[in-house]
Amino acid sequence: MSTDIISIVAIVSIVIWSAVSRELVKSSKENDKVKNGRKIITLMYAGALLTLLLTISLFQNIQF
Repeated sequence: MSTDIISIVAIVSIVIWSAVSRELVKSSKENDKVKNGRKIITLMYAGALLTLLLTISLFQNIQF
């Protein structure tokens, strides 16, 4: 992958994990935990996939 695409994926991943963090704080204060739980799970799934993509691209670019 090109460096530009990896940079964009990294920025999006940071934004998603920040959103997960905010939702976790918000869910502890609100009563509608089912709706927030689904949103948290969706965000965590997307964040995990992007993190996995970044990890794979990192290991492919390592020079031995």
